[in-house]
Amino acid sequence: MDQKLKTDAVLLDVDGTLWNTTPIVAGAWNEVLREMETDRQVTPERLRGLFGMPMDEIAAAILEGVDKSKWAEISKNCLAREEEHLALNTEDISFPGVKDTIAKLSERIPVCIVSNCQAGYIELAVEKLGIGAYITDRECFGVTGKGKAENIRLLCERNGYTNPVYVGDIQRDQDACKEAGVRFIHASYGFGTADDPDAVISEFSDLLNILA
Repeated sequence: MDQKLKTDAVLLDVDGTLWNTTPIVAGAWNEVLREMETDRQVTPERLRGLFGMPMDEIAAAILEGVDKSKWAEISKNCLAREEEHLALNTEDISFPGVKDTIAKLSERIPVCIVSNCQAGYIELAVEKLGIGAYITDRECFGVTGKGKAENIRLLCERNGYTNPVYVGDIQRDQDACKEAGVRFIHASYGFGTADDPDAVISEFSDLLNILA
């Protein structure tokens, strides 16, 4: 784009924006789904279409038809197993340029993370990506019980950000940004599409050229 976006903070999504965990998560969840004697299995491709939703909505999509009284336990076990597998993973599953770009951005503007994930997932991602020194603040559904739009507002209010941008990869991210009144940058390399972003990046490092 010709004109840079002026901002006082950049807020980042996690899955589909910073890294792709879907093969690892699919393996972890399928272990639990087998152990808990369901007839369900998930694929990385299916998860790409579900990531970005709160876990209760993901569970509803995957477990429809399974005894609803088991959903909470299955979900809890899937998330625990997912974190175990991710913690043990030694492969680089980040998108190209993520760590270096975040490090460079943090020299100019605050870098934060807002996600619909469970409590502890952002911390795990930050640790595995090696970006802890560069992240100013974070918020998620698992901590507040609130949706992404509300969490964006919460984080911005407590830090005094008045002109932030959010970077995400799916239409739900864009919708949350419109609800929260912040600008949206679509990571087109991620898991989905967006119909009216303020800017588009084809790789994460493009942020260095479009943010001022």
